[in-house]
Amino acid sequence: MSRAMRRASVATLVAKIRNKEKLALKRMLNFNVPPVKNSTGEPVWKVLIYDRFGQDIISPLLSVKELRDMGITLHLLLHSDRDAIPDVPAVYFVMPTEENIDRMCQDLRNQLYESYYLNFISAISRSKLEDIANAAIGANAVTQVAKVFDQYLNFITLEDDMFVLCNQNKELVSYRAINRPDITDTEMETIMDTIVDSLFCFFVTLGAIPIIRCSRGTAAEMVAVKLDKKLRENLRDARNSLFTGDTLGAGQFSFQRPLLVLVDRNIDLATPLHHTWTYQALVHDVLDFHLNRVNLEESTGTESSPAGARPKKKNKKSYDLTMSDKFWQKHKGSPFPEVAESVQQELESYRAQEDEVKRLKSIMGIEGEDEGAISMLSDNTAKLTSAVSSLPELLEKKRLIDLHTNVATAVLEHIKSRKLDVYFEYEEKIMSKSTLDKSLLDMISDPDAGTPEDKMRLFLIYYISSAQAPSEIDLEQYKKALTDAGCNLAPLSYIKQWKAFTKMASAPTSYGNTTPKPLGLLSRVMNTGSQFVMEGVKNLVLKQQNLPVTRILDNLMELKSNPGKQGKHILYGCSELFNATQFIKQLSQLGQK
Repeated sequence: MSRAMRRASVATLVAKIRNKEKLALKRMLNFNVPPVKNSTGEPVWKVLIYDRFGQDIISPLLSVKELRDMGITLHLLLHSDRDAIPDVPAVYFVMPTEENIDRMCQDLRNQLYESYYLNFISAISRSKLEDIANAAIGANAVTQVAKVFDQYLNFITLEDDMFVLCNQNKELVSYRAINRPDITDTEMETIMDTIVDSLFCFFVTLGAIPIIRCSRGTAAEMVAVKLDKKLRENLRDARNSLFTGDTLGAGQFSFQRPLLVLVDRNIDLATPLHHTWTYQALVHDVLDFHLNRVNLEESTGTESSPAGARPKKKNKKSYDLTMSDKFWQKHKGSPFPEVAESVQQELESYRAQEDEVKRLKSIMGIEGEDEGAISMLSDNTAKLTSAVSSLPELLEKKRLIDLHTNVATAVLEHIKSRKLDVYFEYEEKIMSKSTLDKSLLDMISDPDAGTPEDKMRLFLIYYISSAQAPSEIDLEQYKKALTDAGCNLAPLSYIKQWKAFTKMASAPTSYGNTTPKPLGLLSRVMNTGSQFVMEGVKNLVLKQQNLPVTRILDNLMELKSNPGKQGKHILYGCSELFNATQFIKQLSQLGQK
């Protein structure tokens, strides 16, 4: 998966950021009081009001069930039409924007709720706070505004060790936004401030002050300077510092200082374009995968609509790929053929268990789910009772198998129709400077391999990775082949300018010798009973990639490493998380300027 724009890597033995942000949210939903563990009392029922930013932060961390367990009966968008519920407290979680403040003031005037707990994702300015105070006085609702908190949670945690700074309005901090030739100093300052605000929130939640390292003369350096200033200003005000004493919300301050490595996307433009071969990366590349949720269009079978009738609408299905999904956690980093094999094994294992329950019931003459009859049988029924009691677990296992069968099947359709295994293997050879078994021109010209976008991605990787740009004669040949294949050449125009203006033109990015090994065709998933018809798909095994960011981080951590300490904990973050299609679109927009 491409870690877009910029990575903030934190190397330290700190608690997982996902747990810290989740704990901060639970505290907020409990009226900013830490939830009591093992409490048997009923929660206070309340309404949660959020904007799109708040929704994006909460949805990957807290399920609807978890919200209900915390007493959230309704969760509504701030700018939706909401009815008054005058006997229930409301917890707000929003950005402190002019538009949001106006709507909150309107809620106060309309007396929508019993009491108001106002939580801002980022720090609210004094002037906006005064606007709320004036609205509360005007509505005679001062006593109903119970609490006002700055939460410093302006980042989205997607995994234990992975976060993204922005989702709503992400085009405002995108690669394109920063690299536009006509960008003004004021616009650049605004982008940098947005990124710095999110990073500051991240470290407040982490409860740690970083040692900052960055590449010079880039946007990363601008972020580093601004973040350093913001951290120092906060520490200078000892009474109100967010890193000392009781002001810490989510976690206690850590005296271990993590290393923050800020890297500009321009240091490695090939990786976000690279076709991938691991499960999670493929889902992100070829499917609609967003904030840990994948949306699939279900095929409606081969039934044709009657003549003259409207074609049937494709059903859309959403699946959450979460931390609680053990199959996802185990296999998201596995090569795709291994995933297909594992889904098949899980399915066969489930069928064996299911058949065993049915077989035992049949032998004992028990029909249906008659628990009374089952419990009365004492002779050799322990196995059956155990099987029946584990039925919910079996059903959950079946749900996950169905989920991954559908997702993996959708991925496989793309692999086979676009020959993504061929592209992946070929690009790995280009990036590792290995011998190519087929000419690049032949790959581009092959009408049966890949979409126009696949071909453009391949050529851009070749162009970026080459020590020397191809001659004008060769380049014209490539451009003609790309045009004939239906490619838009705008991304190439930008990469050509980019390469001419960077030092990387003389010192191209090295990716090491990491060509994947083909293992021949698959065995288990090739059998006729398999859910996955993998015929013709290469069984490629990954070798460890030494990407530019990895090498930078390794070098920095080597300098900082203490032989007495064991283990390194790395968190990855980015200002914007995009897939190759979205990145190509940005390059295309830059190339048209």
